[in-house]
Amino acid sequence: MSLWPEQNALPVVEPPLPVQQIRQDFPILDQMINGHPLAYLDNGASSQKPLAVIEAIDHCYRHDYANVHRGIHALSERSTAAFEAARRKVQTFINAEYAEEIIFVRGTTEAINLVAQSYARPLLQTGDEIIITVMEHHSNIVPWQLVCEQTGAQLKVVPVNDVGELDLDRLASLLNGRSRLLALTHISNVLGTINPIAEIITVAHKHGIAVLVDGAQAVPHLALDMQALGCDFYAFSGHKMYGPSGIGILYGKRELLERIPPYQGGGEMIEAVSFEKSTYAELPHKFEAGTPHIAGAIGLSAAIDYINGIGMQFIAGHEHELLGYASETLAEIEGLRIIGQAKAKASIVSFVLEGIHPHDIATVLDQQGIAVRAGHHCAMPLIKRLGEVATTRASFAMYNTPDEIDRLAQGIEKAKKLLA
Repeated sequence: MSLWPEQNALPVVEPPLPVQQIRQDFPILDQMINGHPLAYLDNGASSQKPLAVIEAIDHCYRHDYANVHRGIHALSERSTAAFEAARRKVQTFINAEYAEEIIFVRGTTEAINLVAQSYARPLLQTGDEIIITVMEHHSNIVPWQLVCEQTGAQLKVVPVNDVGELDLDRLASLLNGRSRLLALTHISNVLGTINPIAEIITVAHKHGIAVLVDGAQAVPHLALDMQALGCDFYAFSGHKMYGPSGIGILYGKRELLERIPPYQGGGEMIEAVSFEKSTYAELPHKFEAGTPHIAGAIGLSAAIDYINGIGMQFIAGHEHELLGYASETLAEIEGLRIIGQAKAKASIVSFVLEGIHPHDIATVLDQQGIAVRAGHHCAMPLIKRLGEVATTRASFAMYNTPDEIDRLAQGIEKAKKLLA
């Protein structure tokens, strides 16, 4: 019998989302691509931005912009207030205990590299182990390979089964006295699989193992609670949650962040500098060297307000319905096979079409105004494990509609006729 609880699908939430009203908030959606209305189904790569975010960034640069924390003039004080308010907004959004546990970074990739170099590298010795999974994005593989090369530690990998779920019993068996860190994704960017993160963290902590969660795909789709999850580190990006690119978050437990050394040196992260020795600023500034992405943080704050204004439970319910409709609709296409059939999935559908390369499918779809992603999705080991070289991926957001899924299915049928 498995030690792990059954994974359940996301609930369907009523009342339905006012999608047409929401679409009016996203100006980029109101355009023609190759003579067809845009159907943007590449949200797993990056989501589009509502007017509220665009206007917040515009207002920052038009009225308030100056460098933060370093000036006593009015513009600097206004920028600093907005920047630090954004930090507190993120804290509330993910229910972190302290504002200083929120570190502004460029994105998920930088957050993971920060943990690899500042937390893991000083800790690791020859023979120690870092555990990851087959379903990781390259950003949660390569930083750990680098730190293993630097320290003599070993990388251990949790397999996935044929439907795209983690082998949780194998995961449990890999946790041992040599394990120093478990790094895994909350939601697979290829399969949409939602991993039972809370239960995994509990088991890892029983072995004294710290846990980093890659939340890049989770933060647009799930309500997050760091205090309930109990993870040691959680990383995500603004651009996947309707915010700007170039801004992201590393959440870390305060006691860990206080203990580990800075990731980068420079301005802002120091307390005092001399040629003999430098001392470092308190959290969170210790990890925020140089001028930050001020407008990006303000835009991310506006994105959180926008999400909260709609309600994550309603967004999740709408996307769950889209996932169900897309899965049923695409399954009816002869020769099409959906990759990833986990019991718990987010709104991502990857598929292959017999005899046709995914890149060719994406090209034909683009000619019809339908934006999807094709390739290995920065997850080459997972694609190889599933016996593929690439997939086509449609990923849905709050502004997508069943009509766009119908257009996707029609576009795939057209690709079959043109390319078969």
